[in-house]
Amino acid sequence: MQKTFLLGISAMAIALAAPAAMAQDLQFTPGEGGFTWESYEAFKAANSGLQGQTLSIWNAWSEPGDKAQWEAVLSYFTAATGVTLQNGSSKNYEEQARIDIAAGSPANITILPQPGLMADFAAQGALVDLGAETTSWLEENYSAGPSWAALGQYAGRDGTVAQYAFPYKQEVKSLVWYSPDNFAEMGYEVPETMEDLLALQDQIIADGGTPWCIGLESGGATGWPATDWIEDIMLRTQSPEDYDAWVSNELKFNDPKVVEAIELFGSIAKDDSKVAGGVAAVVTTAFGDSPKGLFTVPPQCYLHRQASFIPSFFPEGSVSGEDYDFFYFPAFAEKDLGTPVLGSGNLAAITKDSPAARAFIEFLKTPLAHEIWMAQDNGSFLSAHRGVNPEVYSTQANKDLGQILLNATTFRFDGSDMMPGPIGAGAFWTGMVDFVNGKSAQEVADQIQAAWDAL
Repeated sequence: MQKTFLLGISAMAIALAAPAAMAQDLQFTPGEGGFTWESYEAFKAANSGLQGQTLSIWNAWSEPGDKAQWEAVLSYFTAATGVTLQNGSSKNYEEQARIDIAAGSPANITILPQPGLMADFAAQGALVDLGAETTSWLEENYSAGPSWAALGQYAGRDGTVAQYAFPYKQEVKSLVWYSPDNFAEMGYEVPETMEDLLALQDQIIADGGTPWCIGLESGGATGWPATDWIEDIMLRTQSPEDYDAWVSNELKFNDPKVVEAIELFGSIAKDDSKVAGGVAAVVTTAFGDSPKGLFTVPPQCYLHRQASFIPSFFPEGSVSGEDYDFFYFPAFAEKDLGTPVLGSGNLAAITKDSPAARAFIEFLKTPLAHEIWMAQDNGSFLSAHRGVNPEVYSTQANKDLGQILLNATTFRFDGSDMMPGPIGAGAFWTGMVDFVNGKSAQEVADQIQAAWDAL
């Protein structure tokens, strides 16, 4: 625990005392480039009366790259409104948010990537209702809009469900990574349906290769990559409503629908012919090392399912679009469940109300609040905002990832992150390890449900 916590001084109080105003020059000149300046100018005209106000923001972006790119976005809010901004973060951002809210000294705006934590804050009465207008706006302006609106809807202190959070900066998990050179050499094509993907893995085996690289080892978090597999499969075999019921335990973990999803994962991960190194290597291979099999000569595998962050573990010097590429983890054509996307993201909430805080939520509705981060070099920003210009993405890879988000008919947040900690970051992880190590899908489903029942 940091000394500032022991002293009882909130990180936001320290931020307020520091000269943290967003005073840097605007990175992109207003009126130039492919940015959507019209809505920004309209926002500026509507919020000119905020000059002299102060707005504090607490967020998850403490790393130098993300912090600088986020502050570049904030500089446009300052330029439009004249509001003095104080931006704070730390590596313990979730815990500090809890401490500040419990102490009655939160930032005006709190941005976190945990819907479950936001729901806890709403139940405590610590979040401000953003109103039905924000719900309608999200449903109309975000791809799979009802999914995104629902992600920020929680029961308040009185039990009434309202729109308490606004989604911003998304991530995609429904991805399969591959080597274009390996595909070209073997004559393989990117599959468009899950049926095509399963046929491709069979073809790879028939050609003498191994389809998948899978690694579940992650220290104390060993097993988590398998939870993403199960979540993606649930979205491709069951309805979004069933997925939601599963995450909340209304649909029990040992329900046949969940067992079916686990078994489908097992048809890959528990088959020596389908995973590099055989089944024994799945649990012992570090998740960051597992995709390296795509780059060996000859390739140890041809496919790797993982989220958009995984290129940071690829061999140094690997070039996107040349040495590696990705495709959408496809849906079953026969299931008629659309194009669901599993992912994660951040949620902005008002934790201390003010006119400037209300204006900040309106700023996040402008395409420019997304485009500025999208356009920065080496940025990881993705947006489901239909109004953004995708041409401003700084890389082709991000443009393609953004298109996957825009094409989504359903978006669902990482299920294990929304389950109670002892389940989503405990029994679910260990259950998947037990499953790959030999237990049946029914046995581990019963085991996880028993852990849930014991809470």
